[in-house]
Amino acid sequence: MTIKPSIAELGRDVLRKEAEAILKVMGDLDERFERAVDIIYNLSGRVVLTGIGKSGLVCKKIASTLSSVGTPALFLHPADSLHGDLGMLQKGDVLIIVSNSGETEEIISILPWIKRMDIQTIVITGNENSTIGQHGDVVLKVKVDEACPFNLIPTSSTTATLALGDALAVALMERRNFKIEDFASLHPGGAIGRRLLLKVEDLMHTGDAIPRVKTGDLMKHVILEISTKRLGVTGVFDEKGELVGVITDGDLRRAIERYDNILEKTANQLMTPNPKTILKDFLATKALKRMEEFSITSLFVMAEENDRIPVGIIHIHDLLKAKIV
Repeated sequence: MTIKPSIAELGRDVLRKEAEAILKVMGDLDERFERAVDIIYNLSGRVVLTGIGKSGLVCKKIASTLSSVGTPALFLHPADSLHGDLGMLQKGDVLIIVSNSGETEEIISILPWIKRMDIQTIVITGNENSTIGQHGDVVLKVKVDEACPFNLIPTSSTTATLALGDALAVALMERRNFKIEDFASLHPGGAIGRRLLLKVEDLMHTGDAIPRVKTGDLMKHVILEISTKRLGVTGVFDEKGELVGVITDGDLRRAIERYDNILEKTANQLMTPNPKTILKDFLATKALKRMEEFSITSLFVMAEENDRIPVGIIHIHDLLKAKIV
């Protein structure tokens, strides 16, 4: 009696085959990949990707990824290109053709026009000797077995092509010295935009909103300041106005357990010295990471590295409201 594999086992088998396909493409990567990156890096126009069916969907994803990391890219449908959309291609562009078989009729139909326009072409295919493969200035090979039981349905090949597109995008990021600030400028909206654009100074409390007491202030005044400013903390300042310590709600609770005469204590007797700070021009995500690192809920904000007089304070609730967390 033959025991059929479970659905989970089938799923694992598909994932294993697709992972092996990516490793195979990785092993086949050679100087042609470097040449493809050079062509795209040196272009004066845009990257135009074309493919049909599932290859077309892969092209759209690669185009989106390239555009998001500083390489302008768009998708051109092969069939539409025969009816006017070929005008999307301009001198100076680079065309990336994705065709597993290398014999896609709709793409073959436009090859004479591509040659006439003198457009550099990168071909991603499983058949280097195909009609389309022979047309490419550079051919990147994605010759893998499909994960489907018939070795027909595009599965491993599309996954490996997507991964190859990501490799191109990341290699171009490196060549362009693409920084996180560049990425932020291209993603101003949504969660990514918030995490990459918002700085500490955009969220911090300033001026009279900064909780502050003097070193000699009695605990009655300290408790009132913490309660009034509603941040669960106050900074302790010396006669020069410099930050020398911090007192939190937790410090107050522990002091009540430890002392019978807490109201007779002064701020400098109960404060934690050398409070954690952050610079105002740091990303808000940096503030979150620092709070997590020290298990605290607020940071005093400084304008310069060696400053002792804060320009603000940021609380974890500010990060929550801004959806940084």
